[in-house]
Amino acid sequence: MFRPRAALLALLLASCSDASDASPTAIDRPAVPWATTEFPKLPEDVTDVPEERVELGRLLFFDPIVSVDRETACASCHSEFWGLSDQLPIAVGHGAGSLGGPFREGTNFGRRNTPTLFNIGFRETLLWDGGESSLEAQAVLPLLAKEELDLDPDVLVDRLAQIPKYVQLFAAAFPADPTITIDNFAAAIAALERTFVSNRALYDAYVRGHVGAFDEELVDGMFRFAEMGCDECHSPPLFESEIFADRNVPPAAGVVDDGLAEITGLPSDRSKFRTPPLRNAHATEPFFHNGSVADLESAVEHELEQSGRPFTDDDVHLIERFLHRALRDTTRAAARPRAVPSGLQVPEDRLP
Repeated sequence: MFRPRAALLALLLASCSDASDASPTAIDRPAVPWATTEFPKLPEDVTDVPEERVELGRLLFFDPIVSVDRETACASCHSEFWGLSDQLPIAVGHGAGSLGGPFREGTNFGRRNTPTLFNIGFRETLLWDGGESSLEAQAVLPLLAKEELDLDPDVLVDRLAQIPKYVQLFAAAFPADPTITIDNFAAAIAALERTFVSNRALYDAYVRGHVGAFDEELVDGMFRFAEMGCDECHSPPLFESEIFADRNVPPAAGVVDDGLAEITGLPSDRSKFRTPPLRNAHATEPFFHNGSVADLESAVEHELEQSGRPFTDDDVHLIERFLHRALRDTTRAAARPRAVPSGLQVPEDRLP
């Protein structure tokens, strides 16, 4: 267990006052309420790929050629402007025009809230129900979903093969196997998604010793986050985990959704969903698998209620401030291209 917050704050202040000869922004390991661990690294066998493959993945990610209506792209629901999500309660698939993010309106609704893609490469299981473990396999699923892209993979391959620029791009991205195939399509998307790393937040600077990255509110919020047990599931440094739990959040209206039980077949797993990441939570509202909780403060309050621990409004506020300010870093979302090889319109996002 960690020492009381007040004692650790005193230790932190003492370390600053005693280090007159040290850099004011490079004090050794400031006090934190958990065992600090280095941010993980992806294995070289999945990251040592040609830059051309990542670039191909970026263009495919933003190209609506991947959908039945030629208007919906991966980026329509996983927009860099909205934390690689869409800020909709439930995802809206094809048939919603070229608008992306929270401005999509249509009738092809999914069952669940769109998860962020930040740090997706570090996850052992994917999706709210943990139904996939491979980024490559996951990249194909939206094509097969009637309410998402609804495009036969063979049709997509034929479309891409008719565009000379894509023929060139696939050859450069896969020099040993330049053929346009659905496997190569999936590998390019996965290569891009592994670059969506978020580890440049204020929290990351702070735990590396840059104590000036945090003010008193953030230090207090971090310790309150730990005291209330939030880190038991949302474990640093990723602030997520492979834990599946029933958080007393019902399915979306009119939707049957048994969560993890749909994968395991176990009645005891009904209504269990994966622990979502808290990095960039400031940009990915609304929350939970059904998108039923509108804002971050309400989500914190809901979780504290579920914990069974007594809490105050101050607890909610400080934890919300910690999440909102200390864990935000969207710097490595893919840059939106002005044009894509298909010549189709790149999804648009109207910024507030």
